[in-house]
Amino acid sequence: MSSIVAIVGRPNVGKSTLFNRLIKRREAIVDSVSGVTRDRHYGKSEWNGKEFSVIDTGGYVVGSDDIFEEEIRKQVQLALDEADIILFVVDVEQGITPMDEAVAKILRQVEKPLFMAVNKVDNAMRAADAVEFYNLGLGDYHTISSVNGSGTGDLLDAIVDIIPEPVEDEQENELPRFAVVGRPNAGKSSFINALIGEDRNIVTNIAGTTRDSIDTKYNRFGFEFNLVDTAGIRKKSKVKEDLEFYSVMRAVRAIEHCDVAVVVVDATRGFEGQDEKIFWLAEKNRKGIVILVNKWDLVEKETNTMRDFERKIRETVAPFTDIPIIFISALTKQRIFKAIETAVEVFENRKRKIQTSKLNETMLEIMQQTPPPATKGKFIKIKYCMQLPTHTPQFAFFANLPQYIKDPYRRFVENKLREHYDFTGVPITIYFRQK
Repeated sequence: MSSIVAIVGRPNVGKSTLFNRLIKRREAIVDSVSGVTRDRHYGKSEWNGKEFSVIDTGGYVVGSDDIFEEEIRKQVQLALDEADIILFVVDVEQGITPMDEAVAKILRQVEKPLFMAVNKVDNAMRAADAVEFYNLGLGDYHTISSVNGSGTGDLLDAIVDIIPEPVEDEQENELPRFAVVGRPNAGKSSFINALIGEDRNIVTNIAGTTRDSIDTKYNRFGFEFNLVDTAGIRKKSKVKEDLEFYSVMRAVRAIEHCDVAVVVVDATRGFEGQDEKIFWLAEKNRKGIVILVNKWDLVEKETNTMRDFERKIRETVAPFTDIPIIFISALTKQRIFKAIETAVEVFENRKRKIQTSKLNETMLEIMQQTPPPATKGKFIKIKYCMQLPTHTPQFAFFANLPQYIKDPYRRFVENKLREHYDFTGVPITIYFRQK
Protein backbone atom coordinates (compact mmCIF):
# COMPACT_ATOMS: atom_id res chain seq x y z
CA MET A 1 0.00 0.00 0.00
CA SER A 2 1.36 3.41 -0.87
CA SER A 3 1.36 6.28 1.61
CA ILE A 4 -0.72 9.40 0.98
CA VAL A 5 0.96 12.80 1.25
CA ALA A 6 -1.53 15.70 1.57
CA ILE A 7 -0.38 19.17 0.51
CA VAL A 8 -2.15 21.75 2.68
CA GLY A 9 -1.98 25.51 3.03
CA ARG A 10 -3.84 28.67 2.15
CA PRO A 11 -4.57 29.56 -1.50
CA ASN A 12 -1.87 30.93 -3.82
CA VAL A 13 1.20 29.66 -2.00
CA GLY A 14 2.17 27.36 -4.91
CA LYS A 15 0.64 24.06 -3.74
CA SER A 16 -0.50 23.06 -7.22
CA THR A 17 2.85 23.96 -8.76
CA LEU A 18 4.62 21.81 -6.19
CA PHE A 19 2.06 19.05 -6.76
CA ASN A 20 2.69 19.09 -10.52
CA ARG A 21 6.44 18.96 -9.94
CA LEU A 22 6.10 15.93 -7.65
CA ILE A 23 3.94 13.87 -9.97
CA LYS A 24 6.09 14.58 -13.03
CA ARG A 25 8.64 12.18 -11.65
CA ARG A 26 6.37 9.39 -12.82
CA GLU A 27 3.40 9.21 -15.16
CA ALA A 28 0.61 10.94 -13.28
CA ILE A 29 -2.72 9.25 -12.78
CA VAL A 30 -4.20 12.74 -12.64
CA ASP A 31 -5.78 12.46 -16.07
CA SER A 32 -7.43 9.19 -15.01
CA VAL A 33 -9.33 10.72 -12.11
CA SER A 34 -11.01 13.80 -13.33
CA GLY A 35 -13.52 13.44 -10.50
CA VAL A 36 -11.27 15.03 -7.94
CA THR A 37 -12.43 18.69 -8.26
CA ARG A 38 -9.64 19.55 -10.69
CA ASP A 39 -7.52 17.38 -12.90
CA ARG A 40 -4.36 18.06 -10.94
CA HIS A 41 -5.63 17.09 -7.48
CA TYR A 42 -4.51 13.46 -7.33
CA GLY A 43 -1.35 11.83 -8.58
CA LYS A 44 1.41 9.31 -8.00
CA SER A 45 5.01 10.17 -7.25
CA GLU A 46 8.10 8.03 -6.94
CA TRP A 47 11.41 8.94 -5.32
CA ASN A 48 14.37 6.72 -4.47
CA GLY A 49 12.37 3.61 -5.32
CA LYS A 50 9.46 4.46 -3.03
CA GLU A 51 6.04 5.26 -4.42
CA PHE A 52 3.44 7.45 -2.75
CA SER A 53 0.20 9.24 -3.61
CA VAL A 54 -0.06 13.02 -3.53
CA ILE A 55 -3.26 14.95 -2.81
CA ASP A 56 -3.52 18.68 -3.49
CA THR A 57 -6.21 20.01 -1.15
CA GLY A 58 -6.30 23.62 -2.25
CA GLY A 59 -7.73 26.01 -4.74
CA TYR A 60 -11.45 26.02 -4.01
CA VAL A 61 -11.80 28.35 -1.03
CA VAL A 62 -14.02 31.38 -1.76
CA GLY A 63 -15.78 34.03 0.28
CA SER A 64 -14.99 36.44 3.10
CA ASP A 65 -12.11 36.11 5.54
CA ASP A 66 -14.35 34.32 8.04
CA ILE A 67 -15.47 31.82 5.41
CA PHE A 68 -11.84 31.48 4.32
CA GLU A 69 -10.84 30.40 7.77
CA GLU A 70 -13.78 28.03 8.19
CA GLU A 71 -13.24 26.42 4.79
CA ILE A 72 -9.50 26.03 5.35
CA ARG A 73 -10.16 24.49 8.76
CA LYS A 74 -12.52 21.90 7.23
CA GLN A 75 -10.21 21.30 4.30
CA VAL A 76 -7.14 20.72 6.46
CA GLN A 77 -9.04 18.60 8.97
CA LEU A 78 -10.36 16.29 6.27
CA ALA A 79 -6.89 16.01 4.75
CA LEU A 80 -5.47 15.12 8.15
CA ASP A 81 -8.01 12.31 8.55
CA GLU A 82 -7.09 10.71 5.22
CA ALA A 83 -3.37 11.34 4.79
CA ASP A 84 -0.36 9.57 6.28
CA ILE A 85 2.01 12.54 5.90
CA ILE A 86 1.20 16.28 5.88
CA LEU A 87 3.12 18.76 3.71
CA PHE A 88 2.35 22.34 4.81
CA VAL A 89 3.26 24.94 2.15
CA VAL A 90 3.82 28.63 2.97
CA ASP A 91 4.95 31.59 0.84
CA VAL A 92 8.17 33.47 1.67
CA GLU A 93 7.04 36.49 -0.39
CA GLN A 94 3.94 37.07 1.74
CA GLY A 95 5.47 35.98 5.04
CA ILE A 96 3.25 34.67 7.83
CA THR A 97 -0.42 35.57 7.29
CA PRO A 98 -3.37 35.08 9.67
CA MET A 99 -4.51 32.16 7.52
CA ASP A 100 -1.08 30.49 7.84
CA GLU A 101 -1.41 30.87 11.60
CA ALA A 102 -4.90 29.34 11.53
CA VAL A 103 -3.63 26.27 9.64
CA ALA A 104 -0.54 26.01 11.86
CA LYS A 105 -2.73 26.07 14.97
CA ILE A 106 -4.53 22.94 13.73
CA LEU A 107 -1.32 21.26 12.60
CA ARG A 108 0.33 21.71 16.02
CA GLN A 109 -2.25 19.28 17.43
CA VAL A 110 -1.60 16.61 14.79
CA GLU A 111 0.40 13.53 15.64
CA LYS A 112 1.13 12.56 12.02
CA PRO A 113 4.49 13.31 10.35
CA LEU A 114 4.55 16.95 9.25
CA PHE A 115 6.85 18.81 6.85
CA MET A 116 6.79 22.57 6.32
CA ALA A 117 7.91 23.80 2.89
CA VAL A 118 8.69 27.52 2.51
CA ASN A 119 8.01 28.12 -1.17
CA LYS A 120 9.33 30.70 -3.69
CA VAL A 121 12.82 30.70 -2.13
CA ASP A 122 14.94 31.15 -5.25
CA ASN A 123 17.81 33.27 -3.90
CA ALA A 124 19.92 33.67 -0.73
CA MET A 125 18.06 36.78 0.44
CA ARG A 126 14.75 34.93 0.46
CA ALA A 127 16.37 32.01 2.26
CA ALA A 128 17.23 34.43 5.08
CA ASP A 129 13.63 35.74 5.10
CA ALA A 130 12.35 32.20 5.64
CA VAL A 131 13.61 32.22 9.23
CA GLU A 132 10.42 33.98 10.37
CA PHE A 133 8.45 30.75 9.80
CA TYR A 134 9.95 29.33 12.97
CA ASN A 135 7.36 31.57 14.66
CA LEU A 136 4.61 29.17 13.54
CA GLY A 137 5.87 26.71 16.15
CA LEU A 138 6.14 23.77 13.74
CA GLY A 139 9.90 23.29 14.01
CA ASP A 140 12.30 23.03 11.08
CA TYR A 141 11.32 23.83 7.50
CA HIS A 142 12.56 23.14 3.97
CA THR A 143 13.16 26.04 1.59
CA ILE A 144 12.01 25.21 -1.93
CA SER A 145 11.05 26.76 -5.23
CA SER A 146 8.18 24.89 -6.87
CA VAL A 147 8.79 26.67 -10.15
CA ASN A 148 12.44 25.70 -10.73
CA GLY A 149 12.63 22.70 -8.40
CA SER A 150 15.23 24.11 -6.06
CA GLY A 151 15.21 22.28 -2.71
CA THR A 152 12.52 19.78 -3.70
CA GLY A 153 15.03 16.92 -3.84
CA ASP A 154 16.01 17.42 -0.19
CA LEU A 155 12.33 17.67 0.77
CA LEU A 156 11.52 14.42 -1.05
CA ASP A 157 14.52 12.71 0.59
CA ALA A 158 13.09 13.63 3.99
CA ILE A 159 9.57 12.48 3.07
CA VAL A 160 10.52 9.07 1.65
CA ASP A 161 12.87 8.52 4.57
CA ILE A 162 9.82 7.94 6.81
CA ILE A 163 7.78 5.98 4.24
CA PRO A 164 8.09 2.25 5.00
CA GLU A 165 9.84 0.00 2.50
CA PRO A 166 7.45 -1.53 -0.05
CA VAL A 167 6.33 -4.99 1.02
CA GLU A 168 6.06 -7.34 -1.93
CA ASP A 169 4.73 -10.40 -0.12
CA GLU A 170 1.44 -9.57 1.48
CA GLN A 171 0.18 -11.78 4.27
CA GLU A 172 -1.22 -15.00 2.91
CA ASN A 173 -4.06 -15.13 5.41
CA GLU A 174 -5.32 -11.63 4.63
CA LEU A 175 -8.72 -11.68 2.94
CA PRO A 176 -8.83 -10.47 -0.68
CA ARG A 177 -10.26 -6.97 -1.10
CA PHE A 178 -12.70 -6.32 -3.94
CA ALA A 179 -13.47 -2.60 -4.40
CA VAL A 180 -16.81 -1.90 -6.10
CA VAL A 181 -16.17 1.35 -7.97
CA GLY A 182 -17.88 3.44 -10.61
CA ARG A 183 -19.62 6.70 -11.28
CA PRO A 184 -22.49 7.80 -8.98
CA ASN A 185 -25.83 6.00 -9.30
CA ALA A 186 -24.40 3.11 -11.34
CA GLY A 187 -25.80 0.64 -8.77
CA LYS A 188 -22.76 -0.21 -6.67
CA SER A 189 -24.61 -0.38 -3.33
CA SER A 190 -27.53 -2.25 -4.93
CA PHE A 191 -25.09 -4.85 -6.27
CA ILE A 192 -23.58 -5.41 -2.81
CA ASN A 193 -27.01 -5.55 -1.15
CA ALA A 194 -28.15 -8.13 -3.73
CA LEU A 195 -25.07 -10.23 -3.03
CA ILE A 196 -25.32 -10.31 0.74
CA GLY A 197 -29.10 -10.55 0.78
CA GLU A 198 -29.76 -7.60 3.04
CA ASP A 199 -29.89 -3.81 2.79
CA ARG A 200 -26.44 -3.27 4.27
CA ASN A 201 -25.94 -0.01 2.35
CA ILE A 202 -28.35 2.87 1.81
CA VAL A 203 -29.69 2.93 -1.75
CA THR A 204 -31.58 5.84 -3.30
CA ASN A 205 -32.01 7.10 -6.84
CA ILE A 206 -30.09 10.22 -5.81
CA ALA A 207 -26.52 10.04 -7.10
CA GLY A 208 -23.91 10.25 -4.37
CA THR A 209 -25.80 8.64 -1.48
CA THR A 210 -22.71 6.67 -0.45
CA ARG A 211 -20.14 9.04 1.07
CA ASP A 212 -17.62 6.69 2.67
CA SER A 213 -15.94 3.48 1.59
CA ILE A 214 -17.80 0.72 3.47
CA ASP A 215 -16.30 -2.74 4.08
CA THR A 216 -18.56 -5.80 3.99
CA LYS A 217 -17.24 -9.29 4.70
CA TYR A 218 -18.63 -11.87 2.25
CA ASN A 219 -18.52 -15.53 3.22
CA ARG A 220 -20.85 -17.70 1.14
CA PHE A 221 -20.69 -20.58 -1.35
CA GLY A 222 -17.04 -21.26 -0.55
CA PHE A 223 -15.92 -17.66 -1.20
CA GLU A 224 -14.52 -15.36 1.48
CA PHE A 225 -13.37 -11.79 0.84
CA ASN A 226 -14.00 -8.15 1.75
CA LEU A 227 -16.31 -6.12 -0.49
CA VAL A 228 -15.69 -2.37 -0.39
CA ASP A 229 -18.56 -0.12 -1.47
CA THR A 230 -17.11 3.24 -2.53
CA ALA A 231 -18.49 6.67 -3.22
CA GLY A 232 -19.04 7.35 -6.92
CA ILE A 233 -16.25 9.05 -8.83
CA ARG A 234 -17.79 11.81 -10.87
CA LYS A 235 -16.64 14.44 -13.34
CA LYS A 236 -14.59 17.41 -12.12
CA SER A 237 -17.35 19.91 -12.97
CA LYS A 238 -19.78 18.01 -10.73
CA VAL A 239 -17.65 17.96 -7.59
CA LYS A 240 -18.48 21.12 -5.69
CA GLU A 241 -18.56 20.40 -1.98
CA ASP A 242 -15.47 19.45 -0.01
CA LEU A 243 -17.27 16.44 1.51
CA GLU A 244 -17.71 14.96 -1.94
CA PHE A 245 -14.09 15.75 -2.80
CA TYR A 246 -12.98 13.52 0.04
CA SER A 247 -15.54 10.84 -0.87
CA VAL A 248 -13.74 10.66 -4.20
CA MET A 249 -10.41 10.61 -2.37
CA ARG A 250 -11.57 7.62 -0.32
CA ALA A 251 -12.75 5.83 -3.47
CA VAL A 252 -9.36 6.45 -5.05
CA ARG A 253 -7.70 5.08 -1.94
CA ALA A 254 -10.00 2.03 -2.00
CA ILE A 255 -8.79 1.29 -5.54
CA GLU A 256 -5.17 1.65 -4.44
CA HIS A 257 -5.64 -0.75 -1.54
CA CYS A 258 -7.77 -3.40 -3.25
CA ASP A 259 -6.80 -6.57 -5.08
CA VAL A 260 -9.58 -6.46 -7.68
CA ALA A 261 -11.51 -3.39 -8.85
CA VAL A 262 -15.07 -4.27 -9.81
CA VAL A 263 -16.02 -1.42 -12.16
CA VAL A 264 -19.82 -0.99 -12.27
CA VAL A 265 -21.16 0.65 -15.44
CA ASP A 266 -24.72 1.93 -15.96
CA ALA A 267 -26.03 0.10 -19.05
CA THR A 268 -28.60 2.82 -19.71
CA ARG A 269 -25.82 5.39 -20.11
CA GLY A 270 -23.15 3.27 -21.80
CA PHE A 271 -19.41 3.13 -21.14
CA GLU A 272 -18.72 6.85 -20.84
CA GLY A 273 -15.55 8.88 -20.39
CA GLN A 274 -15.75 8.79 -16.61
CA ASP A 275 -16.07 4.98 -16.60
CA GLU A 276 -12.99 4.81 -18.81
CA LYS A 277 -11.01 7.02 -16.41
CA ILE A 278 -11.94 4.82 -13.45
CA PHE A 279 -10.85 1.78 -15.48
CA TRP A 280 -7.44 3.30 -16.27
CA LEU A 281 -6.97 4.36 -12.64
CA ALA A 282 -7.32 0.70 -11.62
CA GLU A 283 -5.06 -0.41 -14.49
CA LYS A 284 -2.30 2.06 -13.60
CA ASN A 285 -2.41 0.81 -10.03
CA ARG A 286 -1.93 -2.73 -11.47
CA LYS A 287 -5.16 -4.07 -9.97
CA GLY A 288 -7.26 -6.94 -11.24
CA ILE A 289 -10.29 -5.58 -13.11
CA VAL A 290 -13.80 -6.89 -13.78
CA ILE A 291 -16.35 -4.75 -15.64
CA LEU A 292 -20.00 -5.20 -14.61
CA VAL A 293 -22.61 -3.68 -16.91
CA ASN A 294 -25.49 -3.12 -14.47
CA LYS A 295 -29.18 -2.38 -15.14
CA TRP A 296 -29.10 -4.71 -18.13
CA ASP A 297 -32.79 -5.47 -17.53
CA LEU A 298 -33.64 -1.87 -18.47
CA VAL A 299 -31.99 -1.99 -21.90
CA GLU A 300 -34.07 -2.70 -24.99
CA LYS A 301 -32.41 -5.64 -26.69
CA GLU A 302 -32.02 -6.81 -30.25
CA THR A 303 -30.13 -9.82 -31.62
CA ASN A 304 -26.60 -8.47 -31.09
CA THR A 305 -27.11 -5.83 -28.41
CA MET A 306 -24.86 -7.51 -25.85
CA ARG A 307 -22.15 -8.33 -28.39
CA ASP A 308 -22.09 -4.74 -29.72
CA PHE A 309 -22.01 -3.26 -26.21
CA GLU A 310 -19.09 -5.51 -25.25
CA ARG A 311 -17.21 -4.74 -28.48
CA LYS A 312 -17.55 -1.00 -27.87
CA ILE A 313 -16.10 -1.34 -24.35
CA ARG A 314 -13.15 -3.41 -25.59
CA GLU A 315 -12.42 -0.87 -28.34
CA THR A 316 -12.45 1.90 -25.74
CA VAL A 317 -10.02 0.21 -23.34
CA ALA A 318 -7.66 -1.13 -26.04
CA PRO A 319 -4.92 -2.34 -26.00
CA PHE A 320 -5.84 -3.89 -22.61
CA THR A 321 -8.77 -5.92 -23.92
CA ASP A 322 -8.28 -9.16 -21.93
CA ILE A 323 -10.95 -8.10 -19.44
CA PRO A 324 -14.03 -10.01 -18.24
CA ILE A 325 -17.24 -8.08 -19.03
CA ILE A 326 -20.42 -9.36 -17.37
CA PHE A 327 -23.94 -8.04 -17.93
CA ILE A 328 -25.90 -8.01 -14.68
CA SER A 329 -28.95 -6.61 -12.96
CA ALA A 330 -28.58 -5.90 -9.25
CA LEU A 331 -32.38 -5.47 -9.08
CA THR A 332 -33.29 -8.89 -10.49
CA LYS A 333 -30.02 -10.53 -9.30
CA GLN A 334 -29.28 -11.58 -12.87
CA ARG A 335 -25.71 -12.98 -13.11
CA ILE A 336 -24.55 -11.36 -9.83
CA PHE A 337 -22.98 -14.61 -8.59
CA LYS A 338 -21.25 -15.05 -11.94
CA ALA A 339 -19.77 -11.60 -11.30
CA ILE A 340 -18.33 -12.74 -7.96
CA GLU A 341 -16.98 -16.01 -9.38
CA THR A 342 -15.22 -13.99 -12.08
CA ALA A 343 -13.75 -11.52 -9.56
CA VAL A 344 -12.32 -14.47 -7.58
CA GLU A 345 -10.83 -15.93 -10.78
CA VAL A 346 -9.20 -12.58 -11.58
CA PHE A 347 -7.79 -12.46 -8.04
CA GLU A 348 -6.25 -15.92 -8.58
CA ASN A 349 -4.89 -14.85 -11.98
CA ARG A 350 -3.18 -11.87 -10.34
CA LYS A 351 -1.34 -14.25 -7.97
CA ARG A 352 -0.36 -16.71 -10.72
CA LYS A 353 3.31 -17.76 -10.75
CA ILE A 354 4.84 -19.48 -13.77
CA GLN A 355 7.79 -21.83 -13.41
CA THR A 356 10.90 -20.32 -15.03
CA SER A 357 11.77 -23.45 -17.01
CA LYS A 358 8.26 -23.70 -18.49
CA LEU A 359 8.19 -19.98 -19.24
CA ASN A 360 11.48 -20.21 -21.15
CA GLU A 361 10.39 -23.33 -22.96
CA THR A 362 7.24 -21.62 -24.24
CA MET A 363 8.33 -18.00 -24.80
CA LEU A 364 11.85 -18.49 -26.21
CA GLU A 365 10.52 -20.74 -28.96
CA ILE A 366 7.93 -18.09 -29.88
CA MET A 367 10.55 -15.33 -29.90
CA GLN A 368 12.95 -17.38 -32.01
CA GLN A 369 10.22 -17.84 -34.60
CA THR A 370 9.19 -14.16 -34.39
CA PRO A 371 12.23 -12.16 -33.17
CA PRO A 372 12.15 -8.38 -32.61
CA PRO A 373 12.73 -6.41 -35.86
CA ALA A 374 16.39 -5.58 -36.53
CA THR A 375 17.31 -1.97 -35.83
CA LYS A 376 20.22 -0.16 -37.54
CA GLY A 377 21.36 -3.47 -38.98
CA LYS A 378 21.66 -5.06 -35.54
CA PHE A 379 19.82 -8.25 -34.66
CA ILE A 380 18.16 -8.54 -31.26
CA LYS A 381 18.37 -11.87 -29.48
CA ILE A 382 16.37 -12.73 -26.37
CA LYS A 383 18.15 -15.45 -24.41
CA TYR A 384 16.28 -15.85 -21.14
CA CYS A 385 13.11 -14.82 -19.33
CA MET A 386 11.65 -15.07 -15.86
CA GLN A 387 8.71 -13.93 -13.76
CA LEU A 388 9.77 -11.42 -11.13
CA PRO A 389 8.99 -12.11 -7.44
CA THR A 390 6.32 -9.39 -7.17
CA HIS A 391 2.68 -9.60 -6.08
CA THR A 392 1.48 -8.54 -9.55
CA PRO A 393 2.53 -10.31 -12.77
CA GLN A 394 5.82 -8.81 -13.96
CA PHE A 395 8.24 -10.46 -16.39
CA ALA A 396 11.85 -9.75 -17.33
CA PHE A 397 13.23 -10.71 -20.75
CA PHE A 398 17.01 -10.56 -21.12
CA ALA A 399 18.32 -9.45 -24.52
CA ASN A 400 21.59 -8.29 -26.07
CA LEU A 401 20.11 -4.93 -27.20
CA PRO A 402 17.01 -4.25 -25.08
CA GLN A 403 17.06 -0.52 -25.89
CA TYR A 404 16.02 -1.28 -29.50
CA ILE A 405 12.86 -3.22 -28.58
CA LYS A 406 9.81 -1.09 -29.34
CA ASP A 407 6.27 -1.02 -27.91
CA PRO A 408 4.63 -3.07 -30.71
CA TYR A 409 6.91 -6.01 -29.89
CA ARG A 410 6.25 -5.54 -26.18
CA ARG A 411 2.52 -5.86 -26.91
CA PHE A 412 3.20 -8.94 -29.05
CA VAL A 413 5.03 -10.60 -26.13
CA GLU A 414 2.23 -9.66 -23.71
CA ASN A 415 -0.39 -11.13 -26.06
CA LYS A 416 1.57 -14.39 -26.28
CA LEU A 417 1.82 -14.56 -22.49
CA ARG A 418 -1.95 -14.09 -22.24
CA GLU A 419 -2.50 -16.68 -24.97
CA HIS A 420 -0.55 -19.39 -23.10
CA TYR A 421 -1.29 -18.47 -19.47
CA ASP A 422 -4.51 -17.20 -17.92
CA PHE A 423 -4.00 -13.55 -16.95
CA THR A 424 -7.52 -12.41 -17.82
CA GLY A 425 -8.41 -9.17 -16.04
CA VAL A 426 -4.86 -8.54 -14.82
CA PRO A 427 -2.39 -5.90 -16.10
CA ILE A 428 1.01 -7.38 -16.99
CA THR A 429 4.31 -5.46 -16.75
CA ILE A 430 7.12 -6.50 -19.11
CA TYR A 431 10.76 -5.39 -18.85
CA PHE A 432 13.50 -5.94 -21.42
CA ARG A 433 16.91 -5.91 -19.78
CA GLN A 434 20.54 -6.33 -20.72
CA LYS A 435 21.47 -10.01 -20.60
